[in-house]
Amino acid sequence: MKPATSTHVSEEPAEDLLPASRNPFDLRMILAVLGGVLLMVLMGLTVVDVIGRYLFNSPLQGATELTELLLAATIFLGLPAVSLANDHVTVDLLTDRLPFRLQPWRLALTGIFSAVILAIVAWRIWIYAGQIGGYGGVTTSLRIPIAPLGYFCAVCTAAGALLSVAVPLLDLVRRLKNRT
Repeated sequence: MKPATSTHVSEEPAEDLLPASRNPFDLRMILAVLGGVLLMVLMGLTVVDVIGRYLFNSPLQGATELTELLLAATIFLGLPAVSLANDHVTVDLLTDRLPFRLQPWRLALTGIFSAVILAIVAWRIWIYAGQIGGYGGVTTSLRIPIAPLGYFCAVCTAAGALLSVAVPLLDLVRRLKNRT
């Protein structure tokens, strides 16, 4: 975790490169709104299920399935948002002691490594979603197809991979241009 008194390079280059704007088609805004909508639906579903269960002794049928699907969608939608903001969880016990001039290079290498791992994960999720779709996998009680969620998760992971490499590399390029 980052110490409160750390003096190393800011690990939030996305704010300089991709400024938050008032444009309704801004990627940050789109991800935030979609994430908020998913969370509100998840919260509403839980409230209705709990009220139905305890006040009317009639839980919402399929609430568990819907909760699982919405939770997976929310988590994977958050991956590109975290990558865009460069807000991944980090533990920098040794790396914050590197010289200042090496920090952008370290972040770029970390971004490349993270992108490779995320790309592999996205590829495997895509294959798994294809397998689920191939045998017609659906949820137990509501019979909702599962494969589309798998493809959604794979696309979100791939977007996270692209952003994990693009944000620190763009920051490195910007810092190198500013030094000359």
